[in-house]
Amino acid sequence: MAYFFYLDKLLLPIAPGKLQLKVENQNKTLTLINEGEINLLKKAGLSGLSFEALLPNQQYPFAIYKSGFQRAKIFLDQLELLKVSQEPFQFIVTRETPAGFPLHSTNIKVSLEDYTINEDSRQGLDAVVSIKLKQYRDYGAKIVNIVFADETPQAAIQATREITKAPAPSSAKAYTVVSGDNLWNIAKRFYGDGSKYKLLAEANSGIVTNPNLIYPGQVLTIPAK
Repeated sequence: MAYFFYLDKLLLPIAPGKLQLKVENQNKTLTLINEGEINLLKKAGLSGLSFEALLPNQQYPFAIYKSGFQRAKIFLDQLELLKVSQEPFQFIVTRETPAGFPLHSTNIKVSLEDYTINEDSRQGLDAVVSIKLKQYRDYGAKIVNIVFADETPQAAIQATREITKAPAPSSAKAYTVVSGDNLWNIAKRFYGDGSKYKLLAEANSGIVTNPNLIYPGQVLTIPAK
């Protein structure tokens, strides 16, 4: 089975052999007099993801590059940008059978919590990076304006305003391909013009290698009009 790991638009050249996803618990245990312990069930916390990635400094036949062979430093620089940008990004894992048939995918908005570069002589010239991600949830805030009239303070609560990190209505959307779909029909559905299928192909170049071939289960990014 083939795996493809994307950090934002960064495709890892060699997919990690293992991905760990931990759903954090927020339940609370209390002890009642004469009743013993009880468990207060709460909503799940933010999920954590961790894995190790091999970043080669030499070209291997099994490594995959979007734009030709690139050394480990290029990927380490991109990881540093994701860390210092203080912005969430999409973490995507696509899975395919050996015959190329797409299976389920993972598509989640995350933040880069930390990463560790491991130097090991057994890896030769290559680098191994341990990466930890955490699920990111968009949130909003209320603004309260204090209006003073005749020296008597009054509070007025405005409608909730989404902070800038929350996606605007015109931002890109995600669409899961179903049987019978093609880029022309998807472009016609979202843009009213099937000839804009090239826009979809460019926005999903990491997933769609041939605009004439898409598969059920693929998660496509639909750019704003």
